[in-house]
Amino acid sequence: MSNPLKDMEKPDVIFCIGTNMTECHPVAATRLKKALARGAKMIVADPRRIRLAEMADLYLPIRVGTDTALLLAMAHVIVREELIDEEFVRARTQGIDAFVEHVKPFTPAWAAEICGVPAADIEAAAILYGRADKGAIYYTLGITEHICGVDNVQSLANLALMTGNLGREGTGINPMRGQNNIQGAGDSGAIPNNYPGFQPVDKPANQAKFSALYGRELDLEKGITKVTALDRSGEHVFAMLI
Repeated sequence: MSNPLKDMEKPDVIFCIGTNMTECHPVAATRLKKALARGAKMIVADPRRIRLAEMADLYLPIRVGTDTALLLAMAHVIVREELIDEEFVRARTQGIDAFVEHVKPFTPAWAAEICGVPAADIEAAAILYGRADKGAIYYTLGITEHICGVDNVQSLANLALMTGNLGREGTGINPMRGQNNIQGAGDSGAIPNNYPGFQPVDKPANQAKFSALYGRELDLEKGITKVTALDRSGEHVFAMLI
């Protein structure tokens, strides 16, 4: 997450996509409810009319697997309505001119045919988010466990960057993780390719730093994943600590 959970109480506009937060993250969702009670507006994009959708100011009932089309069309509207944070993108991003050209064909009418959401609602969502002083995006596995999962997340990042909704309280792009403390496990280095803080193990500078910290020699090879470990059971792997 780019922002702490306490920031969930501070946005003006909340965009939830692919997340059933009230059911899967009920404690965190209490902060979202506080934001709504204070007047924040919420957009929810989900194929199912979940409880979160009932709480939304604008519900976008997208077809499964069409998130990228929706997000491209929202970016198109933000460009067209001149809602880009020019100061932010010029100072902190790259490729904005090429991106502006890229999204020109992806109109709300084009997206409506693909994702099943009325073009007027796509426009309304884009303008609501684009005009927010503090716009926050929240998503979960509903947009990542697809063949287009990477495209979905990158498209969300583009929305946050082009509107300057990153690096400030009450903003950000925030994944609500899918398993208990998976974020903490990743942060602490319990993954095969990174040291704590997501620092790659195959970089000599990181190796030297953590070798000194741990008081032992470390190699530059990435560890194997749990899938690979299971595949190698009985061949190269004979015991596991779970």
